[in-house]
Amino acid sequence: MPTPIPDVLNAHFLKADLKANVSAALLEDVGDGDITARLIPVEEKASAAIITREAATICGVDWVNEVARQVDATISIDWMVADGQQVEANQLLFQAYGNARSLLTFERCALNFLQCLSGTASIAHYYAGLVADTQVKLLDTRKTIPGLRKAQKYAVACGQCYNHRIGLYDAFLIKENHIAACGGISQAIATARQQEPAKPVEVEVESMDELQQALEAGADSVMLDNFTLREMREAVQLAAGRVELEASGGITEQTLRPIAETGVDYISIGALTKDCRAIDLSMRFV
Repeated sequence: MPTPIPDVLNAHFLKADLKANVSAALLEDVGDGDITARLIPVEEKASAAIITREAATICGVDWVNEVARQVDATISIDWMVADGQQVEANQLLFQAYGNARSLLTFERCALNFLQCLSGTASIAHYYAGLVADTQVKLLDTRKTIPGLRKAQKYAVACGQCYNHRIGLYDAFLIKENHIAACGGISQAIATARQQEPAKPVEVEVESMDELQQALEAGADSVMLDNFTLREMREAVQLAAGRVELEASGGITEQTLRPIAETGVDYISIGALTKDCRAIDLSMRFV
């Protein structure tokens, strides 16, 4: 089920993705060479300051560092902030020093990662703040930017929210079509236990009757799909700690707190990753 804010940046799988993400981004942007940067004398050195034009939760330090490494390992970066840190408008984030051509080539890809991931962390931090005084944990979903799944989930954690499953391989989430194809909730859960006994099993239900079936079949957790507030409160009483309950379906900032107050354990919100807006950043030679 969900994991607490993880130190996933040190995990091998994220580091491998990070390097591949940066390589792909540079390939599409730089291609066979930055022809505009060639206007600058080859020996020219420069110093650049990167600031944020708006308040944000920062995420993406290691992606920026990796862009610098792949563009020109002699680029030096001096960070004034860290992932997860709250910053104000016009705050200096980092300074970069090195070959002027290299810094210009580095700029766009580095800022793209920092803007996108900080945008994800910022919206996660905002939503987390709306229910900070409750016991509920907010979860991300698989509605991520293609190719940036693990990066965005790291950003969600930096924003003080939590990760649901990474993909289709690390946990079962049995939904309506799975149930229909398997012949029922109990059959689907039994097959999951037989095939992958170590993997957590979550079942999506659409009624109190289906919730009862999931409880009797031994699900680890249950997703309440588009339940009303009254139905959620009833579900919490029925489950009575036997399984963890997750509310899902069309969650907005207006409906978030009333849902949290029903007593569910988790609320999953696709907007944490799919609706992110890039933070406004600027790089200037100084």
